[in-house]
Formats: sequence, C-alpha cells, structure tokens
Amino acid sequence: MTAAGFLEGRRLQMARGVLLQCIMGGYPAAKYYGSDDSDLALVADPAQIHRLPWSDEPRALAICDAVELDGAPSQLSSRGQLRAVIARYAEQGLAPVVATELEFFVFAPNSDPQQPFQPPLGKDGRREMGHSAFSISSNNGLRPFFSEVYRCMAALGLPRDTFMHEMGVSQFEINLLHGDPLLLADQTFLFKHLLKEVALRHGLTVVCMAKPLAHTPGSSMHIHQSLVDIASGRNVFSDEQGRATDTFHHFIGGLQACLADFTALFAPNVNSYQRLCHPYASPNNACWSHDNRAAGLRIPASSPVARRVENRLPGADANPYLAIAASLAAGLHGIEQQIAPTPAIQGEFEVPEHLSLPCTLHAALERLKHSALAHELFGNEFIEGYIATKTLELSDFLDEITPWERRVLAAQA
Repeated sequence: MTAAGFLEGRRLQMARGVLLQCIMGGYPAAKYYGSDDSDLALVADPAQIHRLPWSDEPRALAICDAVELDGAPSQLSSRGQLRAVIARYAEQGLAPVVATELEFFVFAPNSDPQQPFQPPLGKDGRREMGHSAFSISSNNGLRPFFSEVYRCMAALGLPRDTFMHEMGVSQFEINLLHGDPLLLADQTFLFKHLLKEVALRHGLTVVCMAKPLAHTPGSSMHIHQSLVDIASGRNVFSDEQGRATDTFHHFIGGLQACLADFTALFAPNVNSYQRLCHPYASPNNACWSHDNRAAGLRIPASSPVARRVENRLPGADANPYLAIAASLAAGLHGIEQQIAPTPAIQGEFEVPEHLSLPCTLHAALERLKHSALAHELFGNEFIEGYIATKTLELSDFLDEITPWERRVLAAQA
C-alpha cells in the first residue's frame, strides 16, 4: 500500500483463504476457509509499524490483525489465537510473561537444493568445521553481517539479551528479553524477517529450518514462560517463602497433558521431526526436570522471582504466535483443571510411553485431528483448516523421491 493510502486509513482487504496457503503456494479445499473465499480486513497494530532499516528506498512494514468484515477476529489468524489465550488469562487476573530463544544457521548461498548447505568461507579461506561453539573468533567473516543485524534490531526497537555461536556448524542463537507474549511473538517474527533480509544484502543465506544439516544439532525456538498476578506483579509460580506453588505444578501438568496433542503446532513441517528424532538437546518428550536439557519441559536454575517453565519442543521453524499460544493454552488448561504433573526426572532416564510424543508429521496431525481439547481451545475452523494445509504439504513431500532412496534402494534386488 502507498504511504498516502495507509495514512488516510484506507482499509486493506485480503481473501480469507490466504491464511491457509501452504508453503508450496497452494490451498486446501475452499470449505476450510469459506466457500465464497470472501475478504477479511488487515488492521495494522499501531505499536508495530516499522520503517525498514535495510531497505535502500523508504519502505515500512506493519504487523496486522486479521479481522472479519463484521469486526470479529478471524479464527484462522494465529496472532488472533494468541490474543484470545492472553485474554483468557486476564479473566483470571493473570498475565503471562514469555521469552524466546531462537537458533538459526548462516550459510553460503545455495542455488542447488540437491546439494547440502555449506558455511561461508572464513577469512582464512576455509569453511567452519563445527568446533566453534561459544567462540568469539571473527575468522568466520560474519562480523559485518552481525553488525548490520544489531543496527537493524536497534532501529526496529528489538532489545536483545545475548547472542552466541551455538553447537552446530555456523549456527547461532539469540535470546530475546522476556515480556508480553504478543510483543515477543511480534519481535520473534520481525527478527526472523530481518535476518533473511540482511543476509541477502551480505550474500549469505539464513536458514531457520529445524534440521538443515545431517549429523549436526537442529535449531529450536525454546519458549520460557511464567505468570504474574496483574494486581501485584508477583510471579505466581513462587510463594512468599520462595517455594514452588500449586499453580506452577498445575501449569506443568497442563503442558504434559497437551504436548502430544499439540506437537503438530510446535513442529509444523516434515523436517521438524528430523530434529526431534535425533534428539541432540531436542527432547521429544513431555517429561519435566530441574535443569535437565534431556527433558521436554525444563525448569532453569533461577531465583524464586524468576521461576519459569521452558518448553523445549518448538523448532525454529514454528510459527511464534501459534507456538506461544499453544504452550500458554496448555498451561492454562492445567491450572483450570488442576492437573498434577508426574514426578520430576533427573539424570539419565527412559521416557515413559505416556510421555512420549509423535515422531512424524503424519502421526502428529492424526493426534491433532482427534484431539477434542485442541478443537475446544482453538476452535474447529482453525484446527481443521490447519490440518488441511499441513496435509497438503505432507502429501507434496511424499510425492518426492529422495536422493537416499535412489542411492540406497535402486541397487536392491
């Protein structure tokens, strides 16, 4: 839209079906978004209108809410779903506080998808080999890229906590500062968009796939969650003596009860399960533990005022609005139903069958399809439309014959 049209308040409309467009560009049957494929309105959030600092010509981006033409929030909008979960907490006098940790890879350009990704050439003419975790070396030659990332983050008002080189080859992580869930979802979305745009300016490729390289750790989007009492601002996960409260344990119990049903919302792509089925610090379970990274639900070491629950299931490929909404909805379900968690696990452990999670997209979609709880919390329209879109994507993937199949199976008698 032109700047003049935007400032005049001109309404921007879009076909409802676009909210269910699959990643290949197609759409599920029209019955999932209304057979008329009528319009909805995109209403800009005044707090999320940003001049794009990486654009050579003046351009701006506005994050919008999808609203039906009668003024009702669109049930197909993941941002709208997160707003609805936050409102349910507010009805109980509670406000969630979240933070996201996003991992990503920085690669050299990859024009042939048949070939694996490679890290950029370093200043010594060599490519990183994967032994640079937490390194502060500038040999990878990425300092100019990250300098522009930092500058653009500041221009967009994105505060950062820590930035580090992660365990994988040319893999990095950012920790965004904790705050309001909708704000953190917006910031995570903006940061991923920023990364891709700045990388293009530097002749690089940023990849937020869950598992872009074999034999290498995948990329997560861990979600840290706590709850505060709106009236007092107190973290309700700790009592006045600093002990864990029933609310804290019920929040964990709700996550344990819902994670299997909601796995397809946290792990939305075929590739997501490459990360979860090779669980290098990417646990595919609903166990909980104090500071054990093998558990899907980890309680980081902290003071009582900072007591929180870390959901380690979501990958970097997850929709931040939907992943945060699903995680918070699960915790609220536990509070409302007073669900007691299983005992915490420590050290080496085997995952009990009832705490294991789906390990393929097909299995996760089947679990979501038959989840009465998911339909109750997110509505039939959203869940059925989401499954229809993801089923299209899965079917498209299964139409491909992979290099592994040609390499290994062609010679079989």
